Amino acid sequence: MKKIGKAASFLTKYISVVILIGSALAFWKPSFISWATDYTSFFLGAAMFGMGLTIRAEDFKVVFAKPREILAGTLAQYTVMPLGAWLLCRILNLPPDLAIGVILVGCCPGGTASNVITYIAGGDVPLSVGMTIVSTLLAPLVTPMLVYGLGGAWVEVSLSAMIISVVKLVLVPVLLGILLHRIFGKYIKKVQEIFPLISVLAIVMITTGIVANNKEKLISSGLLVLGVVVLHNLIGTVMGLGLAKVLSIEYSRATAIAIEVGMQNSGLAVSLAAANFSANPMATLPGAVFSVWHNIAGSLFAGMRRRKHRELPIL
Repeated sequence: MKKIGKAASFLTKYISVVILIGSALAFWKPSFISWATDYTSFFLGAAMFGMGLTIRAEDFKVVFAKPREILAGTLAQYTVMPLGAWLLCRILNLPPDLAIGVILVGCCPGGTASNVITYIAGGDVPLSVGMTIVSTLLAPLVTPMLVYGLGGAWVEVSLSAMIISVVKLVLVPVLLGILLHRIFGKYIKKVQEIFPLISVLAIVMITTGIVANNKEKLISSGLLVLGVVVLHNLIGTVMGLGLAKVLSIEYSRATAIAIEVGMQNSGLAVSLAAANFSANPMATLPGAVFSVWHNIAGSLFAGMRRRKHRELPIL
């Protein structure tokens, strides 16, 4: 189990590299991994279930211990990223398929990878976990309503179908994981090292599967999608950091908020696109590209914040 724990720690820390390698292989040999898209919902459910299994009762205490930071991060998550996505789609006049994909990414909760990136950056990890938990638990209602309100200008959106999808893909697996941890916590603790590995592998499978099945579309629209994704991620990170500074939130917590706002649950965006917008086949692309980019950008940002943190004077 220790070897598995070390492997999980290594892969989690270098998830951006793993995703890049996997995506390159999928692009080179699509037939090797193209089957993974048939199980996108399963992989996302496994990642969310793994997240639920790692949540302890103490993790909810941070919500009450740091309410200002949790509120600031969650509000930014569900305002900056959705509105940023909408503005980019309008300004760049994106076609409907790509527009709904970008908006889906913007309306999703924070991704679990943000907790790892926050740790690498030397940020406030409990705060990051708390924001991820809150935004994830709000997602079954907030995400569909935002997609319905912002994405309806491009494509027809079924609010009820979206709510059902998010409940099945996110809420049920997470709550099941929390319940099992509550009941069998003693036994789960013995094998908890494997859960991050499951989440990493699930995210890699989702991303590489989408890349493999959209090779031609990536060739034709990849640069446009990458440009939008880079700008979207940058908007979230900069605005999150700016909000934290305006509120005079201390360095490690500001780092956590910036990372949380900039990094989305792109796996959920891909799954929702596949489940609810099958008539818009390119809607899965923004989520897949975001999965690759936000881990790379997050790792670079984490390195800068960690170096700066070491240079700060001890007060």
